Order: sequence, then C-alpha cells, then structure tokens
Amino acid sequence: MRVMAQMSMVMNLDKCIGCHTCSVTCKQAWTNRTGVEYVWFNNVETRPGQGYPRRYEDQEKWKGGWELNRRGRLKLKAGGRAKKLLTIFSNPVQPSIDDYYEPWTYDYETLTSAPVQEHTPVARPKSMLTGEDMKIEWSSNWDDNLGGSPQHGDKDVMLQQIADKVKLDFEKTFMFYLPRICEHCLNPSCAASCPSGAIYKRSEDGIVLVDQDRCRGWRMCVTGCPYKKVYFNHRTGKAEKCTFCFPRVEVGIPTVCSETCVGRLRYIGLVLYDADRVLEAASTPGDQDLYEAQRQVFLDPNDPEVIREAERAGIPRDWITAAQRSPVYRLINEFKVALPLHPEYRTMPMVWYIPPLSPVVDVVRDTGHDAEDGGNLFAAIEALRIPVEYLAELFTAGDVGPVNAVLHRLAAMRAYMRDINLGRAADEGIAEKVGMTGGEVQEMYRLLAIAKYDERYVIPTAHAEQAHKLEELATECSLDYDGGPGMGGWGPFGESSGGTTPIAVENFHMLKERQNADSMTRPSESGRVNLLNWDGKGRPSGLFPSRDGSRGAPSEAGTGQEPGDPGVTEPKP
Repeated sequence: MRVMAQMSMVMNLDKCIGCHTCSVTCKQAWTNRTGVEYVWFNNVETRPGQGYPRRYEDQEKWKGGWELNRRGRLKLKAGGRAKKLLTIFSNPVQPSIDDYYEPWTYDYETLTSAPVQEHTPVARPKSMLTGEDMKIEWSSNWDDNLGGSPQHGDKDVMLQQIADKVKLDFEKTFMFYLPRICEHCLNPSCAASCPSGAIYKRSEDGIVLVDQDRCRGWRMCVTGCPYKKVYFNHRTGKAEKCTFCFPRVEVGIPTVCSETCVGRLRYIGLVLYDADRVLEAASTPGDQDLYEAQRQVFLDPNDPEVIREAERAGIPRDWITAAQRSPVYRLINEFKVALPLHPEYRTMPMVWYIPPLSPVVDVVRDTGHDAEDGGNLFAAIEALRIPVEYLAELFTAGDVGPVNAVLHRLAAMRAYMRDINLGRAADEGIAEKVGMTGGEVQEMYRLLAIAKYDERYVIPTAHAEQAHKLEELATECSLDYDGGPGMGGWGPFGESSGGTTPIAVENFHMLKERQNADSMTRPSESGRVNLLNWDGKGRPSGLFPSRDGSRGAPSEAGTGQEPGDPGVTEPKP
C-alpha cells in the first residue's frame, strides 16, 4: 500500500442554474490575457449539446485518453513514442480554432465617438485574433439552453448510443447544465503524451500542472487529453490548463470557481488513495467496471492501517484529519451518490458529479400526483425527461445500474426529509429501500442541502516544510515571475513586446504573503478591497465603516478586531 493524497471536487448538478459565474470569474483570474482569448479553464455546457470544443467526446476522431492493447495493457489512444516522433512537427489530431471559437470583441469606439446622425451607429464584431471584421458563428456557450433542440441536441456524441430512447420534440425536450474543469486525473493521459515532460502531477496533492519552462509547444497534450482541457497559448507557444487554483488551495482557500458559485454546488476535499492500485484499476477490462474499480482505489481515512501508512508516507496529520472530514470522500464512497465523468477514458478523473434529479418532480407533478411522495418518485425515475441511459453514457460508460441507484437515493432523501419537515414521523422504510439508515439520509441531506462553508470546503493548508518546494513549483508554472502570475509585465514597446499583466496579480501577492507569514496578512493599505482576497475573516479597510464613521486602518485579518481594540498591536508605519 502506497498512500498518496489527492485534492478533488464533486459538483451537484441538481443545483447548477447555468449562470456561468464560475466561468466568468475563472476567466478573469486566469485567462484574461493575450494569447488565451479563446480559453476557458471552466465552462458550463448545456447537455445534450456539442460541448466545448465541439464534439470533444468523439475519441474516434480526437484520439484522447487510454485504451487497452491486445495484451490488456494500457496504451495511449493517440499512439506511442514512435508515432509521436513521426508526427512531432505535424500533429493534425487536435481541435482547430473553429472547433473552439474565434474570440471577438466589438468596435465600441464607433459608438462612443460617432457624430450625431439619423441612424444609431452599430459596433461591428472584431476578431481578437486578427483584428478584422468577422461574422459570429460559434462560441463556447453558443447552444446555451438549447440542449433539447434538434438543431444542436442531436449533434451530441453521447446521444448516438441511445437515439431510439430520446425524443427531441419541443414539448418533450430535456436539458441540464454540466460545469467542467480539468479532471486532475490519477492516470493523466496529457502527462503521458507530453514529449518534453512538461506536464506533471504534484506528489503532495495530485494537482496536474504545466512547467512553462520545459514546455516546447508540441501540443501532444491537447490531443492526449480526452476532456480537451489543455489549451495552447498562441502567443507564448506554451500549453496551459486549469491549475485547481493551487495558490489559493495551498493557503486553505477554495478555487475561484467554487468560491463564486451561486448555487453552492461544488465540494472540495482531500482523498487518500493507494497509488499501487491505480494502474490495475485503470486496466480493468470492462468499461462499465471502471467506476467501481476507481472507487476501490480510494482508502478509508478512518482505517488505522491507512492512517499508519499515510504517516509513514509523510502525509501530515492535519491532512489525514482533513481527509476524514472530506465531503468528497463521503459523497463518493459513503453515500455513493457521486459519479465520474467518462470513466471509459481510463484516466481516472477526480472531478465527480451528482446526476440531476429535478425533472422527476416535474414529471410527477404534471400527472396531478404528489410530487414529493416517495412511492411516486421511485416510480417516476424510469420516466425521467433526462433519460437514465443518457446519464449513464456520461458517468458510468453506459451502465444504468449505478445511475439508477444514485437517483433512488436522492429521491429517498427528498421523500424522507419531507416527512420530517412537515412534522410527520419519519418513514424508515424509505431509507431501507435504498440501503441506508435514517441517520445517514439526514447526514446526506445536510451535506447536499444546508452544509456550511467549512463543510463544503475542507482544504488543508500547505506546511512550512513544503514552502520551498511549492515555491519552486509555482515558478515552474509561470506564476511567480517579476510581474506576478503569468509571463511578466509589459515590454518597453507596449503590450505586444512583453507579457500582459494578469487580472489576478493582486490576489497572487496577497496569497504569497500569507504563505510566508505566521498569521493571515492584512489587506493593502490603499483602501481598495478585492473580495477575491477576502476570506471572510476580519474587516478589511474600505469594506465596512470604522466605529467612528470614517475609513479606519485595516483590521487584523482573522481576528475580527481593529487597531485600538484590546489585545491588538498597532501596525508600525
């Protein structure tokens, strides 16, 4: 047994309202730069739909992920070293800009400087790549809310397997939202595809990153990733991808997409797993057995033997405690309601999903029956507007058994808690039907419905003895150059002669100070308040009026006190 730790995420699709706040805040924090205009580390797709890039799930075309050879061993679907060597200067198996979309802006100057005239001036769309006028034909969110329409829905790769079970008539249309980020897989095919070894998996927390110094822009990683979550920066000639907001995670703060999620649907936690069993699990012969095989790789953090081996492997005690409190482990292995996205790719993804149940209630309500009654809900699952077969194609390689089990547990929770909330005696038979106890149902309800901030995000901070190593890793990922994160500041001849100034520089330096201090550092003296910097502790200057009604000095972060209060030392000038 070789115990390792992995930061991971679970998303509850029942709560996603498709507001795209996570996408916008991630864009502002990480890819609001020249060269990555088309890049969205986080995007929210309407399913059924083509996704981003278009039809990325068609691995017969894109050759992403792993497959088994004739001897039952894993091999890259895109080919091994010999094939990569032959195609290293020409790798056509990857999406073009048309598969993503050509980013654009508008000629706003025409609107602001146009003289008085009879007709309203029009701001024409301008390509952010060429600067020329363009016709907008596609984008990362082009088919938003059109998942059930024949124009877009029938182009979904997953629908090809169950076309006879799906009706895309307008009256019977169905859709749900699927937020996606990099899966930070246990068996990442992007890392295995990189000829220069620039993509690596951090041993301390499992986050997959790109070493910008070693990257040579071969773009084999773009082909190798089946989720198409590795992107090419056409300005720097380097690969970029979701970093799981590691500067934030290292100081115990959730990722930007999680912090700003309106629906509070994301859960972040630590999972302990047996690294010696990853290859065996990923090599499981049957695609439909991969979900259960991956679950068996995860270790029980309360098992004394696991704790002993984790300490022997150098995992800090507070990390083990965080794994014991992890909402991710509970949702995956205790309540068994979270499922992986496309386990058949054999990358062993670590961003899991709770499938949506909401349309069941609509089906029952439209028949005139009680939409919250347990018996009605169980019977209605087979009549889902979102076919169980479609969810199975997404999460269990087509096996409807685990998906049905999850939906029945969610329905049981809804029916069981309704009796309690209405003051009726709890029906233990509802919980027994899905293999749970009443106490377990209530614990699952608390986690899914009313969990507090520190219950949804259980993130252990990096240790002081890891600081030097983590600082080196941050430098490798181009997040600690002279200008802060990214590729430095502007050059002497304007933006095009040097790197851009990222939107998240202020955040980065605040987090860096926190890593090097014994306590939470104070916000900037400038009076500006960046809410992404604020962790909810203390009272930053400029956020709240001081007690005398003026803008006082910044409070001691983490204490909730201001200078002048008993026990607080005045900051030195």
